[in-house]
Amino acid sequence: MSNSLRIVFMGTPEFAVASLKSLVESKSNVVAVVTAPDRPAGRGQKLLASPVKTYALQAGLTVLQPEKLKAPDFLETLRSLQADLQIVVAFRMLPEVVWNMPPLGTFNLHGSLLPQYRGAAPINWAIIQGETVTGVTTFFIEKDIDTGKIIFQDRENIMPDDDAGTLYERLMHKGAALVVRTVEAIETGHYPQVEQNETSSLQPAPKIFRETCELDWTHTSQTLHNKIRGLSPYPAAWCNLSDLTCKIFKTKILEENGDAQPGVFRTDNKTYLHFKTGDGWLSILNLQLQGKKRMDIDDFLRGNRLNPTDWSRPNVKEDQ
Repeated sequence: MSNSLRIVFMGTPEFAVASLKSLVESKSNVVAVVTAPDRPAGRGQKLLASPVKTYALQAGLTVLQPEKLKAPDFLETLRSLQADLQIVVAFRMLPEVVWNMPPLGTFNLHGSLLPQYRGAAPINWAIIQGETVTGVTTFFIEKDIDTGKIIFQDRENIMPDDDAGTLYERLMHKGAALVVRTVEAIETGHYPQVEQNETSSLQPAPKIFRETCELDWTHTSQTLHNKIRGLSPYPAAWCNLSDLTCKIFKTKILEENGDAQPGVFRTDNKTYLHFKTGDGWLSILNLQLQGKKRMDIDDFLRGNRLNPTDWSRPNVKEDQ
């Protein structure tokens, strides 16, 4: 790739690093990187740089870390870079004065096949909803979030044993390749701009909160299994177990039913822990009890003896 286009890259987490790295390795002319300010983290509250900043400094790139994207000094600096194109991967929402600044526009990489799964957590929600196919999309940013003209898309199958972590990894690298392909097309001046098809069957991908992650055992085994996959490894689905919060990361659907009430569990305290669902049983394979390490079920049961009569309160929501 030639390096005639002046590019400003915007991103913060690891997901964005793969795209920035691919741009650097393809000899793109990245004139600056915009990322989140350093934040205090850990017990000592030591300031921690974002993954994008860490990589950008290693690559010798100029780094900008504005607290406010509408701050006059930041906007002045951004204009002075004279970028032809801006690229956004896993960054905060941009004000129009920023995304509308470069003559060739600003494009975003999104972890779904738009217009499906617009929002903050597309990878999680695609698995939670039981999808078997997802992908990545590059599109030009416009005023309404995730609604701009589509440039390119690349599909990715969701495998039955995928969780959010494994799918995230594949889409991160697939997205990085799509970002480079998009830059190459824009540089030639020949690239599609396809309006998103607005239909009544669009699935959203809103931000995930703690209450989103709570398990309701009246739901079907498949619904619960997909939810656990879609929230693993982070932020993780949870329920109450012996008055403690228990995060569940991996499960298996059992082909049996029974008359027990949803939320009841059974265990031999050696090799298995099964929860009754709305239509069957779910075997817990990997979990983390509050205050403990994450572990496989046999290791967990060696150190935690469970008595079903100690069950505090099944996670069963009323008035659904």
